[in-house]
Amino acid sequence: MKKYFIHFALAATVAITASSCKKDLDAKFDNPDQTTSATNAGLLTSILNNDRVRPSYWNVRTFLLMHPAVYSQTAFFSNGNNMYRQDDGYTGQYWTDFYAPGVLGKYRAIEVNYNNASAADRASQEIILQAARVVLYDQASQMVDLWGDIPFSEAGSLQTTSTIKQAKFDEQTALYNTILDGLKASANYFSTATTNAEFSRADILNSGSVDKWRRYANSIRLRLLMRISNVNESTARTAVLDMLNNSTTYPLVDGGNSANYNPATSDILLQPLTNFVNSLNDGLTELPSHYAPDYMLNTVMLPANDPRIPVLFDKWGRTVSGVFVPNKDYKAMPITFTQAQVESSFNLYSVLDSTTFLQNTKLPGIVITSSEVNFLKAEAYERWGSTANAQTAYETALKQSVSFYYYLNGINTAGLKKETKPSDATINTFATASTAAYTGTSANKLAKIYVQKWAHFGFLQSTQAWSEYRRTKFPQLTFPTASLAAFATPPNRLTYPSVETSNNTTNYPAVQSKDTRTAKIFWDVK
Repeated sequence: MKKYFIHFALAATVAITASSCKKDLDAKFDNPDQTTSATNAGLLTSILNNDRVRPSYWNVRTFLLMHPAVYSQTAFFSNGNNMYRQDDGYTGQYWTDFYAPGVLGKYRAIEVNYNNASAADRASQEIILQAARVVLYDQASQMVDLWGDIPFSEAGSLQTTSTIKQAKFDEQTALYNTILDGLKASANYFSTATTNAEFSRADILNSGSVDKWRRYANSIRLRLLMRISNVNESTARTAVLDMLNNSTTYPLVDGGNSANYNPATSDILLQPLTNFVNSLNDGLTELPSHYAPDYMLNTVMLPANDPRIPVLFDKWGRTVSGVFVPNKDYKAMPITFTQAQVESSFNLYSVLDSTTFLQNTKLPGIVITSSEVNFLKAEAYERWGSTANAQTAYETALKQSVSFYYYLNGINTAGLKKETKPSDATINTFATASTAAYTGTSANKLAKIYVQKWAHFGFLQSTQAWSEYRRTKFPQLTFPTASLAAFATPPNRLTYPSVETSNNTTNYPAVQSKDTRTAKIFWDVK
C-alpha cells in the first residue's frame, strides 16, 4: 500500500510543473495583444480542449476523488482525520482553470474579436460565439454549484478592456437566471443556424452539428431547471413541462428514448484527441486506491443484480503460490473501515474495472448523457405529470445507463478483457422486476430516480452527483465522523480558495460572511 501514498508526493511535483506550464498559457491568453490576434475558431477549440471535462489524471486524482466524489460517496476514500477537508491548492487550481486561461478568459477574447469584426465576418463568427457561450454557461453553473456566488459579469476585464479589474461576485440566484435565459436563447439560435467549415473544424465536441449544440443547450437548461425546482417550483415546472410537451421545439440529448442507443452519436462526450495519453491511471500503479464505493455496490447494485456491475467493478483477489486467485463475489469494502482494516484486508474487496476506467485511454469527458436526461424527465413527470410517462422515462434511463457503461468498456483499445452486454431480456428484468423497479409510493419512486441517477453519475461526474445529493438528500448516506473538529462532516459547499480571497481584496469582503463550509447553495433547501 506504500505506493498509494507516494502518489500524493508525485502530485506535488506535477503541481510545480503544471504551474510553470500555466504561466506560459497565461501569457498567451491573458495578453490582450495576443488574444486579439488569435482566431475565434482557435479559441473555441482551446475552450473545448478542457482537461477539467476529460477524465485526466490531474482532474480526477486531485479534484474529483478528493472533493465531490468523497462528499457524494461515489468513490472509495480512506477513513481519516482529513477526509472531508478541502485542499486549498487543488481547489484553487480548479478555480483558476475556469477563469484564466480557462473557459471564461477565452470566451471574453472571442467576444472582443466578434465585437471588433466587420458585419460580414460577424455573420460567419456568430456560431462560434454561441457555441462558446453554451460551454461557458455549462461550466459557470458548475462553479455556482460548488461555491455559490462567483465573479462572472465583470470577470475577464483584461481581455475586454486591456485593464485588470477586481471583479465583483455575482449573486448566485441571479446568475443562475442569467444562465437559464442564455441557454434558451442559444438553443433558439441553433434551431435555425447553419454550420460552416471553419466551425466544423474547430468544434472538437460536436463536429459542427448544430442539432447537437441545440440539444446540448436544451439539456443543460433542463438540468438546471430541475436543480432549482425545490426553491422555485413554479418557474421550473412551467419551463420544464413546456420543454417536455414540445419536443420538436426543445429537442434533448435523450438517445431517441431508445434503450439500445449509441452514446457516441447521441451523448455530448469530449473524445480524447490523438495526442491525449493522460489516462486516469497515469502514475497509479496499484489498484487498491480504487475500491468500489460501499453504498453504491453493496446497497444499490448487488441487491438488484445490476447488469452494470461487471463493467464498473473488478472482483479482484490475491496471488497464492504465484497464481492469481480471484475473489468469488463482488463486494465493496465497508466505508467504516479504518486505515488499518483497509491494509489488512485490501485484496478481499472489489475495485474499479480496469478496462472501463483505469487503463482506458479512450475514456471520454462526459458533458451530459441520455440517461441523465431521461432521469430528469422521470422526476418531472412524477412530480408534475403522468406517472406512466415517469415510469417509461425512468426505465429508459436505467437501460441507457447499462448501454452507456458497456459502451465505455467496449472502446478500450489496450487489449484488456471486455464484457459482453447482457441480453435485452436480462436488462429489462433489472429495470422492471428487481429492487430498482419503479414501484411504491410517489416518494418511493422519486427516491429511486434520485438514487439511480446518482449511481449513473459515479465518480466521473461526481460534481453532478454531489449537487444532486445536496438537492434531493438521496441516497440516504451515512458518513463516518472525522476526528478533526472543524471538518467532522462533509461540507455543504466549497470555501473560496486563497488564490481568490488574497487577490480579490476589493470584493471578497462582500461575500466573506457567507464563505463557510456550512453555508448552502441557494437551491439546497431540503
